Amino acid sequence: MYSQNSDKLIKGEDYYLTPEGYKVFTEAYHLKRGYCCKSGCRHCPYGYDKKTGEFKK
Repeated sequence: MYSQNSDKLIKGEDYYLTPEGYKVFTEAYHLKRGYCCKSGCRHCPYGYDKKTGEFKK
């Protein structure tokens, strides 16, 4: 999926850190990755709802 030059995560573009120190992936990262992992990610552009197991969008 990624070329050798683009496999590194870019802070602020692909993810950010919460005050607690957790890494949160951005919507841009998910779109670059190209699929939904069904983990209920905070910025999921695919509309997956972990509670119902369905896609909202």
